[in-house]
Amino acid sequence: MAKKSRRAASAEPRTPEENAASKFEKALLEVLSNIPASSEEQNADPKARSQGIASTAALKAGGVSAALAIPPGPLGMLTIIPDLIVVWRMQSQMVADIAAAYGKTAHLSREQMIYCLFKHSAAQVVRDLVVRVGERLLVRRAGLRVIHRTLRRIGFVVTRRLVGRSISRWLPVLGAAAVGAYAYWDTTGVAKTAIEFFGQDLGEADDEVRKPSPKPARGKGR
Repeated sequence: MAKKSRRAASAEPRTPEENAASKFEKALLEVLSNIPASSEEQNADPKARSQGIASTAALKAGGVSAALAIPPGPLGMLTIIPDLIVVWRMQSQMVADIAAAYGKTAHLSREQMIYCLFKHSAAQVVRDLVVRVGERLLVRRAGLRVIHRTLRRIGFVVTRRLVGRSISRWLPVLGAAAVGAYAYWDTTGVAKTAIEFFGQDLGEADDEVRKPSPKPARGKGR
């Protein structure tokens, strides 16, 4: 029992930052539990259509985020996670619509969604999900453990970024405008990644791409 207790204790977040990162990880898992469907059809000019989709989504995300940040002080702090969940859902739908405009709905996976949502803000965390081979971008299928680890690291990035911006939620009106502007900018960044991503030739990484075989050692007598 003592060993189990120690293991349970070690699994619990030990700092406020770890605790916050864990909450964001759970929120992201909730958002990514289902890839949203899209009613968008493949477009003859997918880039132009995607830019229209992005503009609409960024305006909606900015407006919703600003509205949720209107209550100042402690009330405003309580809206942070609900705000992020709403914005992430909007951004996920936007990514799904952009993929559909490019005729790439069949390619849309959880790994691709994570890459599109966070490449602009957490490039170091998501870079291993996609690898370029020649002219193609290959998406690596990640196991559940890797997904959890990636989302936890994203949670830390989100936590650190929010620490610097949390003061704005204590400022009535101006604070809400700043939060809304950030959501607009963030959604625009997600859209840019998605447009660049789905505009390329996509595939899925196989085992050889995941783990390149070592070069055979040359014998001394050769």
